[in-house]
Amino acid sequence: MKKIIFFSLCFIAFSAFAQKEKIKVTDLLNVKTVSGVTLNNDAGKVAFSVMSIEPDTENKGEYKYVNQIWMTATDGSSSPKQLTTTKEGSAQPAFSPDGKQIAFVRLADGKPQIFLLSLEGGEAVQLTKYKYGAGSPKWTADGKRIVFSSNISLKDLLKDSVLNPKKEIPKWPYEKTGFDKNENLQVNTAKPDADGNIDEIRAYLDNNEKDKKAKVLTKLQFQEESTTSNEISFNHFFIVDAKQNATPVELTHGFYRYNSVEFTPDGKNLIINGDIDSTQHPDRSQENQIFIADADGSNLKLLLGEKNKNYNSPKLSPSGKWLAFQFGNTGLVDIPKLAIMPLNGNAKDIVTLNLDRAKGNLIWSADERYLYLSAQSNGGIPVYRIEVKTKQVERLSDYDNGVNGFDLKENKIAYSKTAVTSPFELFIADANMKNEKRLSSFNIDWLQNKQLSFPEKHSFTNNKNETIEYWVMKPINYEAGKKYPLLLNIHGGPAAMWGPGENSMWHEFQYFCAKGYGVVYCNPRGSGGYGVDFLRANISDWGDGPTSDVLTSLDKTVAEGWADTSKLLITGGSYAGYLVSWIVGHDHRFKAACSQRGVYELSTEFGEGNAWRLIPNYFGGYPWQPEVKKLLDYESPITYVQNITTPYIIFHGENDLRTGTIQGEMLYKSLKVLGRPVEYVRHPGATHEITRSGNNRQRIDQMLRTYEFFERWLNK
Repeated sequence: MKKIIFFSLCFIAFSAFAQKEKIKVTDLLNVKTVSGVTLNNDAGKVAFSVMSIEPDTENKGEYKYVNQIWMTATDGSSSPKQLTTTKEGSAQPAFSPDGKQIAFVRLADGKPQIFLLSLEGGEAVQLTKYKYGAGSPKWTADGKRIVFSSNISLKDLLKDSVLNPKKEIPKWPYEKTGFDKNENLQVNTAKPDADGNIDEIRAYLDNNEKDKKAKVLTKLQFQEESTTSNEISFNHFFIVDAKQNATPVELTHGFYRYNSVEFTPDGKNLIINGDIDSTQHPDRSQENQIFIADADGSNLKLLLGEKNKNYNSPKLSPSGKWLAFQFGNTGLVDIPKLAIMPLNGNAKDIVTLNLDRAKGNLIWSADERYLYLSAQSNGGIPVYRIEVKTKQVERLSDYDNGVNGFDLKENKIAYSKTAVTSPFELFIADANMKNEKRLSSFNIDWLQNKQLSFPEKHSFTNNKNETIEYWVMKPINYEAGKKYPLLLNIHGGPAAMWGPGENSMWHEFQYFCAKGYGVVYCNPRGSGGYGVDFLRANISDWGDGPTSDVLTSLDKTVAEGWADTSKLLITGGSYAGYLVSWIVGHDHRFKAACSQRGVYELSTEFGEGNAWRLIPNYFGGYPWQPEVKKLLDYESPITYVQNITTPYIIFHGENDLRTGTIQGEMLYKSLKVLGRPVEYVRHPGATHEITRSGNNRQRIDQMLRTYEFFERWLNK
């Protein structure tokens, strides 16, 4: 009888596993993203944003991203409740100090505005109707006012009688050739006339610009993500009473860009972070400074700032005694340092807290004993805390998961986490991240009936004595003794980092494993997550060194014995598009290759891409300098295009100005002239972010075309 029960249980378990579905390409549409996590003051409730992908009822066959605000009890006594439902969506929730209201951001008449929602019932009411829009709400300690940010163009700021009552113009040079003192920025009251005097001609030309008949470029950073623009804008901060029809009051002033504003606990002062340089055009200045000011923004006083240094992320301790911040050099491949100092101190009182990782989301513990933060590291995004007195660094979560955002109150941490079992869920734990409890099931539910491939972590030592970590994912329904295609997938950046805690690749990895491929990926030299020396290990070496690392991870995976060496594939985007083309120009083992939004000729990238500063930062200069040009030619994959014989599919978004469309055209045209097997796919309207936040039909299209292209050549 016992044997019958045992075999029955085994059969049931096997049947349950066998009934599970594989991940499909359209499962991309099921992924819900949890972000904007914030606790109320007693940590009894947590609010957060959930982004879902929904059918666009106004455009058949299309899908749209929709953000809504949710809330749940942190004790897990109830399921999460959706607080907002409007088609415009809602984001950036912020609890009032008494926990009775939530401020959030929603589009109104085409601009973001602040809304208030009472948690005691009723509909949300619109707080701001600010003509330039309002975002990033933050309550004052007394709960009576809200600080918000707004992005204002130079043209608007010049004309605004409230923000610029004296009709001032920037002190920094506007860089319009032939106008030495920015006199061209003075408001021109002349009547437009093509046949008139010089002022009337200028007014006529201004109208042509307004009517999109001409685009005059005078600024250095004229390339945006999807178009070119000469528009300059400034992020400013305002304060408004938390009641309807209140008038916002400006806290920051002038023709400068501000990153953050925070009140001191007593409400008497502001800590302001921004780039306030009267000598340089904002596109040229890469410094940021930290200031203290009166509560109305007046009497601005420099706390921290110097030439060629960037001071950012200021965070006051609860008592206001200590200021935490980050600082680093401008114009370098570097990791900012974390430090603290007394608010009433100066640079000589700075104490550095050593953690050799890129750090974010600084939060003080209530007793000011610890600074909490998150940092990409070794394939995950753990939460760390640093004991301020001893400088001891403690990692609170593991490398196999990624914390996408967290908040800390009353010895509780609420956070959004990425794991192999789910790309996003909400969790709560105590202050040392023990006793973890999952509070949501946005993705867990639909994944219950899906088969997943779990990455296996490995490492090796490269030729620079650096430890390279890599992960191997076997195909779904893997059987020992069988041979499978193996896909080498490479990350971009080059300072990005992949691992089980990285959410952007979750679906793609699982999709290819579901299609019967093995997947191997690694973090080659130059990746983030391993410290500043590792980050800088590919300076002047984008090709040979990283190629050695990723191909070694492939070789070691092949050595496991299950990969079919006649069916090796390679893919990657952005910098990884570059590295794919470099590799297939030097190595012919791959059956097919795919590059997405890549860079293939570095001198051209300097001119055409808005990421042009990668050239001087990584290669030490500019294309017109002979030694730099020689290095750029050596490091450019197009130099070796005549060696590429691997069947190749190349993707580029038509509006991608981060890497620039000429890059893809140059590689494709060269291979076509050479008569090589190549296919070039352009996605209309798509930017560099196509695979992460682009049009969802195009995201699916790119993944399917990659798979179809691979299958086409695997079966030859």
